[in-house]
Amino acid sequence: MAVDVILGLQWGDEGKGKIVDYLAEKYDLVCRFQGGPNAGHTIKIDGKKYVLHTIPSGIFREEITNVIGNGVVLDPITMVKEMNALHDANIDFMPRLLVSRKAHLIVPTHRYLDAASEASKGASKIGSTLKGIGPAYMDKTGRNGLRVGDLTSSDFEAKYKSIKEKHLGLLKMYPDVDFNLEEQETHFFESIEKLKQLRFVNSEYYVNNALAEGKQILAEGAQGSMLDIDFGTYPFVTSSNTISAGVCSGLGIAPNKIREVIGIAKAYCTRVGSGPFPTELEDETGEKLRKVGMEFGATTGRPRRCGWLDVPQLLYTIMLNGVTQVIITKMDVLDTFETIQVAKSYHYDNMESNELPFDIVDKKIDPVYQSYEGWYESLDNVRSFQDLPTKAKDYVKHLEQLLKTRISMISTGPEREKLFGQ
Repeated sequence: MAVDVILGLQWGDEGKGKIVDYLAEKYDLVCRFQGGPNAGHTIKIDGKKYVLHTIPSGIFREEITNVIGNGVVLDPITMVKEMNALHDANIDFMPRLLVSRKAHLIVPTHRYLDAASEASKGASKIGSTLKGIGPAYMDKTGRNGLRVGDLTSSDFEAKYKSIKEKHLGLLKMYPDVDFNLEEQETHFFESIEKLKQLRFVNSEYYVNNALAEGKQILAEGAQGSMLDIDFGTYPFVTSSNTISAGVCSGLGIAPNKIREVIGIAKAYCTRVGSGPFPTELEDETGEKLRKVGMEFGATTGRPRRCGWLDVPQLLYTIMLNGVTQVIITKMDVLDTFETIQVAKSYHYDNMESNELPFDIVDKKIDPVYQSYEGWYESLDNVRSFQDLPTKAKDYVKHLEQLLKTRISMISTGPEREKLFGQ
């Protein structure tokens, strides 16, 4: 059949996990195609909150197979913590969770390097989650990384020692940081034994065979499009391709297998860590968005920077991804705002433009805002587009015109039932 893609259109934290969980019942497979445990997909089911960092968000649907693709970098320690949490929640997941043999491993010294490198940057920190993702991708492109398939190799320990020694040599370049390598190695090797209980597959064959059998596949993106290594706000980006093009290399499928590209965007903007953020609000309004939206990182716990919705930024990521429909999340966070602003264009270099400049990191950008009258009533009990307050419906309809893309669904809370189409 075909592959549908769900990905974030902003800087991550758009609510992708909930959307994947909601839509997953229409699919046979849910596949993660890039990123690592820096992702934090939060799902709330029957009043219980679950946070997934590596395991695909379709894991809560008992009839669905979940695949961790070759484009993912996997930390066995984090992965086993997730597995244990699912086990404690009585989720029967073992037969339904498959891992690509070609997925690269994050080893303890990757996290050691990440911490040392970030600490050495001082005020120029990029805002790394310190999960070892960057160093793991560096070893992948440097062609000396370890992969999941190596875990069953008779000489795995020799391969591990080789990469560890390389990393220890690199660490001499940096100031000392507090990192208990011996303790982390103990956790790592214990976790590996549990990881081996999962089924390792040649995922490119597995996914393409599933397509040939007529199965429906959902590809789940991590982070957000503005963190893409090529097209994001470089160097304040992640280490993988977070846009739809990454699906092909991250799962081993051809471009013509992609059907729908579903872009997720909040009704406002947030960003974790350093880097440019044109509509950021460093005032009472920004603090109110943070407080009402409970904007703290699911992975790091760090407070998120908050700002108004940014149309030029969304038009950029809609273009890059070939988005066919948009889902707007966290509409309810705007319930108590008398006035809502949307950046409809940018002003820089003495001109007004809808294009993001190459040097967005250093360029002074003044957003050109359009104001909307808020609906100023709770959306908590709204379960259909028709039941939205008139001003909320008008807001959505106007966004649809600005984005030139269909807004197919609206989310008004973290629960499954607070998601509806229009």
